[in-house]
Amino acid sequence: MKERSTSIDIAHRAGVSQSTVSRALRDSPLVNPETKNKIKEIAKQLNYKVDKNASNLRSQLSGTIALLLFEEHTDDESHMNLFFLSMLGSVTRACAANGYDLLVSFQQLSDDWHADYEDCHKADGIILLGYGDYTDYKEKLLKLEKQGTHFVRWGDAKEDQPGLSIGCNNVQGGYDITLHLINLGRKNIAFIGHVSKASPEFRDRYKGCVKAITEQLEVEVNHKLQFDAIATEQSGYLATQQLITSGEKFDAIFCACDLIAIGAMKALRENNFSIPEDISIVGFDDIPLANFTRPALTTVQQDTLLAGNLLVDSILSLIRNESVKTTMLPSKLIIRDSCGYR
Repeated sequence: MKERSTSIDIAHRAGVSQSTVSRALRDSPLVNPETKNKIKEIAKQLNYKVDKNASNLRSQLSGTIALLLFEEHTDDESHMNLFFLSMLGSVTRACAANGYDLLVSFQQLSDDWHADYEDCHKADGIILLGYGDYTDYKEKLLKLEKQGTHFVRWGDAKEDQPGLSIGCNNVQGGYDITLHLINLGRKNIAFIGHVSKASPEFRDRYKGCVKAITEQLEVEVNHKLQFDAIATEQSGYLATQQLITSGEKFDAIFCACDLIAIGAMKALRENNFSIPEDISIVGFDDIPLANFTRPALTTVQQDTLLAGNLLVDSILSLIRNESVKTTMLPSKLIIRDSCGYR
């Protein structure tokens, strides 16, 4: 059997030291381009493959990123927000493109996150998706930040948040979709979703809704048309039942996410409301299922492909101790049949 080529073989052919070969194959700027290209060509000729495990042991890096999902209260056994499925796919592809493995698990909000992952070299950095009650979650983020853990989260992308965040412009998205409803002639717009500090993304979507109503209709917002709901179909269904029995006049519903909207549509149909003739309904996120509801759901799209790439690029920059900033992505209005046309 032919023995595998080693970095020593490459060094001998190139007339350089073994350490220079190692640096060149890691694209180190300490090796000049001409020597680097020569070494890479010899490595190719010898069919040399970098021993990832040995390399990582020397650098004390695992070559792995941990993606930790918040365990949601869902209507099925997945315990996972459907919105994050598309983002999970884009994160996986981005990690593979950068030569990293991806470890996927649910978040364990213990006091030793760092020991479970980065400190024991299980992962070089952490991507966080979802958070539950943000007022409790923020303390965990502050602790991670204090410990020097490399982490980036998808969520409320404001500069005063702990650590690094990538998120959507929820206020603008809320404004844009409410404006669309107003332009269709809707004047009594209900909002379904939590709006407390514990749910900053839903809260910002409601802020955008309120801003559009006050600016465009020039009326006081009826806060009695806001009903709490978490990101599940059942919660949206129950909140819409409360709205219907409240006696408040409404001709449109802005749901804080698509899952809530799907539940709301069921409640409207059961109470003999026609969508969109009687009630316009819109969501937020543009999960794949939104295009297959009947009628198809008008919603606000968050670019999960771009988000996944940015999350990976950002965590890799943190691992390399490079400067990186919190980023807020634009949203996009997706017009379908559930709000009607004019």
